[in-house]
Amino acid sequence: MKVFVVEDDLVFAKSIKYYLSLNPENEVEHYSNGKDALSNKYKNPDLIILDYHLPGMNGYEVMKSFHKINPKTFIIIMSSQNDIKVAVNLMREGAFDYFVKDTDLKDRLWMSMEKIGMLSGYEKKIEQLEAEIDNKYAFSQLIKGNSKPIKNIFALIEKATKTNINVSISGETGTGKELVAKAIHYNSARRKEPFMAVNVSAIPSELIESELFGYEKGAFTGANTRKYGKFEEANNGTLFLDEIGDMEWGMQSKILRVLQENELTRIGGNTTIRLNVRLIVATHKNLADMVRKGEFREDLYYRLLGLPIQIPPLRSREGDVLLLSKFFITEFCKSNHLPIKKLGLTAQEKLKSYHFPGNVRELKAISELAVVMSNDETIESTDINFSSLGSVEDIFSEELTMKEYYEKIINYFLKKYDNKVRLVAKKLDIGKSSIYNMLKIEEPL
Repeated sequence: MKVFVVEDDLVFAKSIKYYLSLNPENEVEHYSNGKDALSNKYKNPDLIILDYHLPGMNGYEVMKSFHKINPKTFIIIMSSQNDIKVAVNLMREGAFDYFVKDTDLKDRLWMSMEKIGMLSGYEKKIEQLEAEIDNKYAFSQLIKGNSKPIKNIFALIEKATKTNINVSISGETGTGKELVAKAIHYNSARRKEPFMAVNVSAIPSELIESELFGYEKGAFTGANTRKYGKFEEANNGTLFLDEIGDMEWGMQSKILRVLQENELTRIGGNTTIRLNVRLIVATHKNLADMVRKGEFREDLYYRLLGLPIQIPPLRSREGDVLLLSKFFITEFCKSNHLPIKKLGLTAQEKLKSYHFPGNVRELKAISELAVVMSNDETIESTDINFSSLGSVEDIFSEELTMKEYYEKIINYFLKKYDNKVRLVAKKLDIGKSSIYNMLKIEEPL
């Protein structure tokens, strides 16, 4: 620890320097006045021990000057007088400790040094954790991909981090909307403030108001204590409302008022709470269509729109499937203390041919299962299992003819069962000729 001792009594200063030097980790320098100490401010001391009655500048003035340079510098002030009022004022103004020059000096000094050492360790740990968080939430760490669509997302995230504009994220289920929201928050000026996430569709409509706005004790039966809502908990930070399209009309009106006024009142309360919250919303629905159909408030829609980010489905991110799968496989092997497995060529071809209705979330599940199913160092096509046809929304995402739907279903099962026509025909309860005719494949003799 770099320590400045600022003391005009040379004998006393020598004693302090001796005590501090008993710890070989301390690097101690002595100055007779505040001016000389300040002229060496570039050395960035961790601790400054000051005499209160210094010539020229007193201890208080020297402390304030050093704290302007670095508010985190620890300051201990000593005095030959036991003045409680002065001590309290100095501690209020930023001194870490204050004690009288007496026979207990050595013990008091060691006690303060021990506390400072502990606090310095905590601060370093906090800085380390903050650095780890910054690295964890770097765009490339949160969202994997080299495709052009995903690079466009990176560019939009970067724009979003530079201001407090609201952000609306849209995309199919499983594309990683919450990851994008976290990337924006943890790379913005609000990174050290709270990030609160609420899935609107997962909360019963009768509870969503109390979840977002909180309530006072006695506001209703069962309200035995005060509860802070998510808006309040996210104050000065970011509130992420997922599946905002599922919010009922009446609640939409209340959200709109909060956004317009930047304030709320807890249920059952009278106190107005000022808010400074950045809002990021997400949905797999088309909010513009919902507005046209009268299912979503137009005024709220434009409040939320802000910077729109449309996350592409995995099937349109050419080249990212294998990159993501290898990443998921590696991470799963590491977390389960397994040898790192590789994707064989047959497995790669099978993954590339699949359309992934569940997007990145489905790919992660498939990749992790493949690790479990594989008996060798290399994952083969037989270890890759596609277990779902996708959601109703995915099947009907396009308006197709019956013939086209028929072809889509048959193609799905052919991919699932490695083009085994006989097996697919049995599964679908149709004739083999129907498959060959529909797909215009010449039936083998």
